[in-house]
Amino acid sequence: MTFTIYPAIDMRGGKCVRLLQGDYDKETVYGDSPLKMAQRFVEQGANWIHMVDLDGAKDGKRMNDQFVLEAAKLKVKVQIGGGIRSESDITHYLENGVERVIIGSVAISNPKFAIEMVKKYGRQIAIGLDAKNGFVATHGWLHTSEMRAVDVGKKFADAGAETFIFTDIATDGMLSGPNLAAVNELALETKQEVIASGGVSQLADLSALKEFERNGVCGAIVGKALYEGKFSVIEALREVQN
Repeated sequence: MTFTIYPAIDMRGGKCVRLLQGDYDKETVYGDSPLKMAQRFVEQGANWIHMVDLDGAKDGKRMNDQFVLEAAKLKVKVQIGGGIRSESDITHYLENGVERVIIGSVAISNPKFAIEMVKKYGRQIAIGLDAKNGFVATHGWLHTSEMRAVDVGKKFADAGAETFIFTDIATDGMLSGPNLAAVNELALETKQEVIASGGVSQLADLSALKEFERNGVCGAIVGKALYEGKFSVIEALREVQN
């Protein structure tokens, strides 16, 4: 297992943006072209790019997919989340060069469907668990469920899910450091690979997450820290490769 850095491109209205703790009213625009941003990350050595269709997450349908398909033509693996509600959404991406599709809200609202997709597409499906105080939030983080992220994770691991993306909403966009305990707990409880998202603010955060690699923490999604110039993709890759 290699610890992977996933530069993040969050898309809203065709632009690259970041939200503060998932709040659609607290948006910062970092670029007019998701594709140009993807090219920049690839030039810096990224092997993967994490893309999120924020409009899709909120509206429950694909909205910014053309940028995702363009990015998938670059020499990079792409994973996409946001607005994926049907098998046709999944095949739309997988048949057009996207490596991995993230099922988030629908894993909570329709677990039977999500488990079917895990069984059918295997490693190409990741389960996205976004947690507020340990409980899963859905629909662009506008709703919080009564289910603990760890419990949902175990259920999907039992059904065959191999990759989880865990976001602690309290840390997202805050540059306050990741929730190491929660990420590690999910990896230990599911015994599967967990990608950490939210809170990475310095290179030391990446090293701290990599400490749990033996437990299954296999990567980190990095957004705001890159856009705010805290460090570059090149520096992040160097940090986790040492």
